[in-house]
Amino acid sequence: MKKETILSGMQPTGSLHVGNLEGALRNWIRLQDDYWMYCCIVDWHSLTASYKDTSGLKDAIFNMAVDFVASGLDPEKCAIFVQSEVKEHAELHLLFSMLITVPTLTRMPTYQEKKESLDSYGFLGYPVLQAADICLYNANKVPVGKDQEKHVWMAKDLALRFNSTYKKVFVEPEALFTEIPLILGADNRKMSKSLDNHIPLDFTEKQTQKRLRTFYTDPKKQRKGDPGNPEGCPIYLLHKLYTPGAKEEIVPNCKSGELGCVDCKDRLAQNLNEALAPIREKRAELLKSPDVIWDILATGRDRASSRAQNVMDKVRSAMKTNYRKKKK
Repeated sequence: MKKETILSGMQPTGSLHVGNLEGALRNWIRLQDDYWMYCCIVDWHSLTASYKDTSGLKDAIFNMAVDFVASGLDPEKCAIFVQSEVKEHAELHLLFSMLITVPTLTRMPTYQEKKESLDSYGFLGYPVLQAADICLYNANKVPVGKDQEKHVWMAKDLALRFNSTYKKVFVEPEALFTEIPLILGADNRKMSKSLDNHIPLDFTEKQTQKRLRTFYTDPKKQRKGDPGNPEGCPIYLLHKLYTPGAKEEIVPNCKSGELGCVDCKDRLAQNLNEALAPIREKRAELLKSPDVIWDILATGRDRASSRAQNVMDKVRSAMKTNYRKKKK
């Protein structure tokens, strides 16, 4: 059976954390055996919020690539590359921008949420660039959570508009909805590097234990013996991922008060550290050979460029803008 194509992307924020691992990477790793995978580090997207200071961008890209590979993405099975190194992303973004209206973009939920703090054209046009990212590889599927549904809809809409205006070039992509585990940080909000409530993959075992001890717990459970509510606790949410039999082991003992919060957090730290040990070991190995990572990104770029150029040749032909024939 012919494999379908998947495009996934992540903004370079440096080393990843447990929320990234469980919210996206685990799913990408599962999918790489069944699809042609293109995993893009979307550095141009990151500029919408951080264009004033790009000094740390190279290191952030490198560390993200390290964590991709250390976590289990296989460069033999998927193309891992940097968005800005495939210039066709910008070309298709420009062409797609002719097919969309400004009012449509201003109605996008992400624009409405952040328009008071981010008012550049780059931010307004973010979903158009995202649509170009997807359609440039004629991706059949885009693995996303429900909160990104509108962005995949726009990619599908722009593909349809192009196909209707010129000729059929693009596959109309579909969202591949995945059940993303709820990963909360130390302050009981979504785990995020910007909130500094996260657990980085490159933490040591002691750092992980120390960070977990700062996590929010039920304010009514102040000491061992007090009954707790595990379903409202970010520690229990992580136990469900990293502690076998958590429902049978953690829940009754928490509710009865037999299990205190410190012991509960330490038990999670042990299990989480055991689960992350292979990733950390691989990460340390990769950091000793940085050229390996840059070579992986170069190979991924070449594979992505080949696909992108093929699609853009069809785009130019459909638009009758291939003014000069290629020399043989």
